[in-house]
Amino acid sequence: MNDNANTIAGWVLAGCFAALGLTIVGGMIYESGEPKKEGFPVEGVAEGGDSGAAAEVPIASLLPGADAAKGAEVFKKCAACHTVNQGGANGIGPNLYGIVGDNEAEGRGGFAFSDALKSHGGKWTFDDLNAWLTSPRKYAPGTKMTFAGLSNPKDRADVILYLNQQGSNLPLPPPPAAAPAGKEGAAPVAGNTVAPAAGGNTTAGNPSAAAGAPSKDENAARRAPAK
Repeated sequence: MNDNANTIAGWVLAGCFAALGLTIVGGMIYESGEPKKEGFPVEGVAEGGDSGAAAEVPIASLLPGADAAKGAEVFKKCAACHTVNQGGANGIGPNLYGIVGDNEAEGRGGFAFSDALKSHGGKWTFDDLNAWLTSPRKYAPGTKMTFAGLSNPKDRADVILYLNQQGSNLPLPPPPAAAPAGKEGAAPVAGNTVAPAAGGNTTAGNPSAAAGAPSKDENAARRAPAK
C-alpha cells in the first residue's frame, strides 16, 4: 500500500511540475500586456477629424442670384415668432417690416430686446443679417433668440433678399472684386533670364555677356602668361 501511495503521489507531483512548466513557457510565447495604442488604423480615414470647412462665400456674392420667392418659403420657419407685414404686431420676436438698414435693438413698437443685442448696437446691414441668421448665439452671446440659425448660405441670401423687399428696398451691395488675372504666376523679370552664348555656353543674369568676350577682372591681365 505504501508503495502504491508513493507512486501516486509522485505522479501527482510530476503533473504539477509539468503544468507549471507549460504555464511559464506559454507566458513567454504569448506575452500579454496593454497595447501601446488602442484601436487600429483604418485606411482612408485621417486622424484629427475634419480637415476644415470651406471658406464662407460673401453674402454680396450670393445676393444677385438670390430668389425672394424662395426666401418667403424659408421665412415660414420664422413666422412662429415674427411678423413681416407693415404695422404687424410683435410676437415672441419683433415685427421685421423694414428691418434691413434699421437699428438692431431699437424701435420695433417697443419690443423688449435682450441686453446682449442692445450692447451689440449698430444697424442691420446685409453682412450683419447674414451673420445673425448663421448663428444668433454667436453673433450676440446671451441673446433671447433660441433659433439655431440657417446653415445654408443660399437660404440666408434668399431670406435677406425677401426681407429687403418688405419695406427696406436698399440697393444690394456690389459683389467683391475678382482677383487680378495672372496673380498666381509672376511674369519673368528682364535681366534675370538665362541667355545662350556663343559656343553653346549660357550666362546667367547677364544675357549680353558672350563666350570669348574680354574679361573685366582686373587681375586677369596679371595672371595671363606673357607672350
